[in-house]
Amino acid sequence: MIQVAQILFILSVLVILHEFGHYITAKMFKVRVEKFYLFMDAGFSLVKKKIGETEWGIGWLPLGGYVKLSGMIDESMDTEQMNAEAQPWEFRSKPAWQRLIIMLGGIIVNVILAWLIFTIMYSTVGQKFISTAKIQENGLAFGEVGKKAGFRNGDKIISVDGKHQPSFNRMTLDVLLGDKVEVERNGDKVDVILTDEMKGEIISKEGKEFLGPRTNNIKIDSIVPSSNAMKAGLKVGDNIVEVNNSKIIFFDELRDALARFKNDSVVLSVNRNNKILNIKALVTKEGTLGFVQNTKSLKNDYEVNNKLSFVQSVPAAVKESWALLVYNVKQFKLILRPKTEAYKHVQSPIGIARRLPDTWDWEFIWNFTALFSIGLAFMNLLPIPGLDGGHALFTIVEMITGRKLSDKAAGYVQTFGMIILLTLMALTFGKDIYQWVMDIITKK
Repeated sequence: MIQVAQILFILSVLVILHEFGHYITAKMFKVRVEKFYLFMDAGFSLVKKKIGETEWGIGWLPLGGYVKLSGMIDESMDTEQMNAEAQPWEFRSKPAWQRLIIMLGGIIVNVILAWLIFTIMYSTVGQKFISTAKIQENGLAFGEVGKKAGFRNGDKIISVDGKHQPSFNRMTLDVLLGDKVEVERNGDKVDVILTDEMKGEIISKEGKEFLGPRTNNIKIDSIVPSSNAMKAGLKVGDNIVEVNNSKIIFFDELRDALARFKNDSVVLSVNRNNKILNIKALVTKEGTLGFVQNTKSLKNDYEVNNKLSFVQSVPAAVKESWALLVYNVKQFKLILRPKTEAYKHVQSPIGIARRLPDTWDWEFIWNFTALFSIGLAFMNLLPIPGLDGGHALFTIVEMITGRKLSDKAAGYVQTFGMIILLTLMALTFGKDIYQWVMDIITKK
């Protein structure tokens, strides 16, 4: 329930402020605002009250929101008023440049919101990120798909497409969005070229987990009941130093060693209270023993915090907002490349909510709101009929050519755009709901 509450709070903040951007610019140019709704009121409203010329309300369907402007064909699909003569207070009566500003008002507010949140966060709690330098001290450990792509355990990523990334939070994304990854391997520089097919395999099978810190701590934190580790006599606190007389330094070396002896026995040299013990254990068919490694915390062990003054936070927040917008563009390009199959992993608010923490954390919530706000701004910039970007595109064309799209044609375009958007929403919601149900059935 906390995850649901978080996503509803975040969506409410973003939708209200986005629509307020349209509302305030419309009022600036004396356009009548007939409705201002949080969420969609398809059929009925949960709450509504008319104040002056505007009906304020909350819809029952949490899929965005809208402001209804007089003299405009929008998501309400109200075309009746367009048959009457245009009035001075209507959207269609205003010059093209004013209509363009009104259309971009929500997007502008979303960008300003992200900038303000980052400025406040940086000047209060600091600019926090996982340090690439710290996490790569021993190099990186890769999953099987990462190794198949050309990486090797111990590699240190120097740059992606020629750019160094100091924040490990962005490293995985950079690798998946880039083409050439330069790594340091045994003192040499090696280029790893990722194909779209390989990116697709990483996304579908391992995701962000395809790379991580290479830890040299092979201490047992907990043991699975009735596991082979327990039967062999391994105990919490044991530190594995050898497998069949082969020295083990890193956890990925232990994992690889056990994988070579599936369904077979191995002799483990274990440091227990500064004494070396030899313990015989049976490896499962999956190449495991049944214990959990004592790992470092990304937040506690690798995070750095740049303390910024308010003056320093302002340009840093602008830079971060711009960087997020660029990432959205790159991710959209990745989705449009069929071989990556990234389109299969687009998530609805349901899917996003399931990734949120199950505890209420204001710092996380505000940072996520800023990130989501940039995403919403980018999505609305797309030149798709039904979105702000679609309306803006037709207005820009009108400003260039001097010819305005007829009301009848605008109605057809808006209908076509809404069909596209509703179809995409149905697919993403359907996928996430199906996955949610299957996870419940399989008790994930």
